[in-house]
Amino acid sequence: MISDIPRVRFAPSPTGYLHVGGLRTALYNYLFAKNIKGKFILRIEDTDRNRYVQGAVENLISTLNWAGIDYDEGPEKGGEYGPYLQSERIDIYSQYADLLIKKKKAYYCFCSSERLTKLREEQQKQNKQSMYDKHCLGLTGEEINRNLSTGLPHVIRLNVEPGKVIKFNDHIREDVEFSSNVVDDQVLIKTDKYPTYHLANVVDDHLMKITHVIRGEEWLSSTPKHVILYEALEWEIPIFAHLPLLLNADRSKLSKRQGDVAVEDYKKKGYLKEALINFVALLGWTAGDDKEYYEIDELISSFSLDRVNKSGAIFDIEKLNWLNEEHLRKKSDIELLKMLRSELQDSKFSGQEYNDEYLINVIEVMRETVSFIKEIFEKGFYFFEEPTTYEEAGVKKRWNNQSAEILKQYKTKIELITSPTREDYENALKDTALQNNTGNGNVIHPLRLAVSGVTGGPGIFDILYIIGKEKTINRIKAIIEKLN
Repeated sequence: MISDIPRVRFAPSPTGYLHVGGLRTALYNYLFAKNIKGKFILRIEDTDRNRYVQGAVENLISTLNWAGIDYDEGPEKGGEYGPYLQSERIDIYSQYADLLIKKKKAYYCFCSSERLTKLREEQQKQNKQSMYDKHCLGLTGEEINRNLSTGLPHVIRLNVEPGKVIKFNDHIREDVEFSSNVVDDQVLIKTDKYPTYHLANVVDDHLMKITHVIRGEEWLSSTPKHVILYEALEWEIPIFAHLPLLLNADRSKLSKRQGDVAVEDYKKKGYLKEALINFVALLGWTAGDDKEYYEIDELISSFSLDRVNKSGAIFDIEKLNWLNEEHLRKKSDIELLKMLRSELQDSKFSGQEYNDEYLINVIEVMRETVSFIKEIFEKGFYFFEEPTTYEEAGVKKRWNNQSAEILKQYKTKIELITSPTREDYENALKDTALQNNTGNGNVIHPLRLAVSGVTGGPGIFDILYIIGKEKTINRIKAIIEKLN
């Protein structure tokens, strides 16, 4: 019997890094469970040993933990319905495969790979769907026993009855129908005794009392096979909800050929988990308003399968970048300080020492100009090293015959000030402009070039205050020497 408490699961295969589509599936299951006080289960479907990647399970769990998607039952946590790795449940699947054979809902198939290849090629020549022809369904009990006793390689196939209409309800797509004539006699147990996805999936969902199967649209065509299995085993069918495909801008299916698809890639690039979760949540779901910025608690309280779209969702990287900026700017200085120090360790400035006050000052003046915390080192490099070159267009436009003399006068003024404040730097600049009967801009622009090497950035007096008097003087000396 299906549980009275809503129970959902995320069941990835450990074949590599977690795909952003997988992250969305995990997130929707998580949000759904948390919204209605249900249980979220992590199950690892690792029965395809040819595609198994060492360390992938640990990476999946680590990535989910990083994203803040916490499961209630699963590997490393355990639970009432474990084990949660399918490779540790092989005997269970074998038991139900035998039951299906006894009920004549499945059968042994001893066909060689050569015969199957030939059959597939003949069907392709005739432009027919590639399907097994039920050749072994007609074997006698004596033939089956003889083949089994001699150890002839075999699989167990689902016995799909032709001429039937398979109906089921999908929470997102409503009533769905398939003709059994297009449903293949799917392999349930492979020659290596491991189950295929289809049998293991149905058995585990039943035994783990899963109430709602929320998964990607690519599994919609497999659902008729699962419905047949549920009915053959006389089990209650869970509620299905197939999520829309993720699409590139050209509406092709999201793939690595057109950009990053692994969560790990976005993590390495410096995207905030809050931004990625916010973005992924909106790939196929809306709360019904124009709101786009969400914290996780807001997503939990707002989420409903009723508002998941049927049509594919465009993966708009510009929107993700915008969300990353928004979430970055909402963080406190202390949070950003921790992130900046982490990035500092991996930067070319890792050997240098900076106190918290210095880094927080940098954060405060740079936070409105960056989308990623590591961009502080790129756009505000001059806070961490002296400029060695000067922006060519800026030099042509902002440096003239008077610039060197003006900066010398400015340098002389601040040399006389002990521990200058922002106001001191500003007053000295105004005095220098007045002394030369020129506008403040004719001091500001060459001064900005001197201390930063570029023509844009935070307020010039913020830069001067942060880097301090000594570095300001040294950089003025450097630019005069290089440009004159």
